[in-house]
Amino acid sequence: MRKKVLVLGGNFGGLHVALGVRHELEGDVDVTVVSESDRFLFTPSLIWLPFGKRRPADITFALAPTFAMHGIGFVHATALVIDAGARVVHTTKGVHPYDYLVIATGYRNSFDVLPGFGEADGAHTITTLADAVRAGEGWRGFLDDPGPVVIGATQGAGCFGAAYEFLFNTSYQLKKAGLRGRVPLTYVTAEPFLGHFGIGGLPGGEKLLKLFLKKEGIEAITGVAMDEIAPGKLRLADGSSLPFAYAMIVPPFTGQDVVRTVPGLADEAGFVPVRDTYQSRGFPDIYAVGVAAAVKAPWTSAIPVGVPKTGFPTEVQARVAAANIAAQIRGDEPPAHKEFGAIPAVCVMDAGNNGVMILADRMLPPRRFGVMVPGPQAHAAKIMFEKYFLWKARYGYVRLP
Repeated sequence: MRKKVLVLGGNFGGLHVALGVRHELEGDVDVTVVSESDRFLFTPSLIWLPFGKRRPADITFALAPTFAMHGIGFVHATALVIDAGARVVHTTKGVHPYDYLVIATGYRNSFDVLPGFGEADGAHTITTLADAVRAGEGWRGFLDDPGPVVIGATQGAGCFGAAYEFLFNTSYQLKKAGLRGRVPLTYVTAEPFLGHFGIGGLPGGEKLLKLFLKKEGIEAITGVAMDEIAPGKLRLADGSSLPFAYAMIVPPFTGQDVVRTVPGLADEAGFVPVRDTYQSRGFPDIYAVGVAAAVKAPWTSAIPVGVPKTGFPTEVQARVAAANIAAQIRGDEPPAHKEFGAIPAVCVMDAGNNGVMILADRMLPPRRFGVMVPGPQAHAAKIMFEKYFLWKARYGYVRLP
């Protein structure tokens, strides 16, 4: 009897797992993807959307045709209840049984750490497509009535790369608008030092970023929590406050409620603790990849700093999960193990017309090597990678590097 693999989520993790399982078993499996969104979103490009450098159509594509060309079922629906005992998922479009379930449901923004975020005019985030669109509307209004700009990442945030990229793109756009000398630009972060990135930092990273910020005339405030956003003002835990006419803040992420409510499946944040096969620690027939998989930082700090789990790490996790699901179905030994911290760190951080390439043998310490390479080639590399990845994902060529 053909096994049924059900994947919740159709973005980076979900798309790669669904296609990976299908290819691993040469089609001898029924794979279905249930996704609340019917479009793939290349989230790294959200940093450009508020400035008009990208439109939603430039960085998304319809999922159904991609899955159809590879014999994968697609259901545009919201998952409501996971019944792990009965091995079914209740959705807004029916009940779907599974032999193996993959949770690739991504994240929700958690604004609880920063009261007032949703009510304060001029305060935005860019972590979802809708958020980035609103941030663009706010940016256009800001250009008509400019003032101080604050970019930052709260306590518990993990997506520091996006905060840095948006910071330097903001500086670049202010220059283009003739405002850079008239508008103070401040970066506020829970990181204990510049260039921590939620991965413990890299050799020379703090020095390099200090040089970048000095060159751009950007003030940095590190190792501080945010208390509240009030109209035109960001209050910090040290008692100080920063005025702003425009702000972009990256909040912490939390898991989806449909995952959180399954007893024994998720941690307190709604993410799934996994083995290095990306198999749930509590349910051998459930896997989790990407942001949905729980990762603990190998350090402690007075102010919580999260670990980034998006982009390249998600693709690696998805390949490992797909190989192990296929092995379970075939009755083989698990062929693939890749503990999250051992995934290589490969990242291109854009800075408007410049950038930094971040390379390390391991995502988390201890590492044998790590390096940050600045230069305009990083900006070009990010653009080329965007085009390549969207082409690869759209046509389902997930086995390509």
